[in-house]
Amino acid sequence: MSSQTSLLTPGRLSFLLPDLLERGRDAAVLVAVSHPVPEGRGRRMLVWGDQERGTFQDQAADRQAVELARRGLAGDPAVESGLYTLTMEDGEEMEVFLELHHPRPELVIVGAGHVARPLCTLGHLLGLRVMVLDDRPEFATRERFPEAAELADVDFRRPFQGRTFHPWTHLILVTRGHRFDYECLRKVLSGDSLPGFIGMIGSRRRVRATFQALLEEGIPRDRLARVHSPIGLDLGAETPEEIAVSVAAELVHYWRGGSGRPLREVASVLERFLPEPDPATPPPDDQEPSGRETTDRSSGNPGGSRRHFEEED
Repeated sequence: MSSQTSLLTPGRLSFLLPDLLERGRDAAVLVAVSHPVPEGRGRRMLVWGDQERGTFQDQAADRQAVELARRGLAGDPAVESGLYTLTMEDGEEMEVFLELHHPRPELVIVGAGHVARPLCTLGHLLGLRVMVLDDRPEFATRERFPEAAELADVDFRRPFQGRTFHPWTHLILVTRGHRFDYECLRKVLSGDSLPGFIGMIGSRRRVRATFQALLEEGIPRDRLARVHSPIGLDLGAETPEEIAVSVAAELVHYWRGGSGRPLREVASVLERFLPEPDPATPPPDDQEPSGRETTDRSSGNPGGSRRHFEEED
């Protein structure tokens, strides 16, 4: 574990944190908001990976702060951004505010064809930083992809050279040919760091051929199992725009969960809450005959006594 025990200044933090996020690293910042000693307020620590910078100038508090930050960065649901109490070596307590920072989620679209254009638009609308990569600079243009944060001319034999993937990267392969998708998928699955989401367009036959070839090349099955392919929810999509919608829908499903079924089927409002009456069951004795007008006693309007309806789950 690497550490640095000198105080972390605001200027140094403002340099380190954006640099870490730009490089795809998760990071946590802890700031002392209360401290037994007045000059202790405002001290800060920065934690990422197996490293940290800064100190609260108390070994016990520093240890608890680092442990808390790493739990939060590891996804512990009990640790979110907020106030926490640390116990110092002498038994005194101090409060810190924990901030968990993650890189901005990004969508890397490999291929600048017909499906990539609407997919870029949808990715942007979903809040992703969109990058479009292709080996044809005349296709990956600002005119065709106005929402893209980055357009790159790449060699599909080395499509990700100089790029770092992280858990917030969503990689979608939609190149113009099977051999390019295969080569790009082989490269990413052979790398040290995998994107959080990997998807590839293609028919079932084409996907099967790709997977078989990659297994024969020695790509581990557990890595291959992470590939969403054929990508997209089953919407019966045919046009490039419809296919892009199905791909974007799978991204939302990946983030949020859910069944992927139509909400009408999930809710079944008519069947669950308004069932068809059984004609064999006689109406209650006090039920008003059909067609008879009643008076709302509270308002004087036709329609019977006022009733309040509450939405049910």
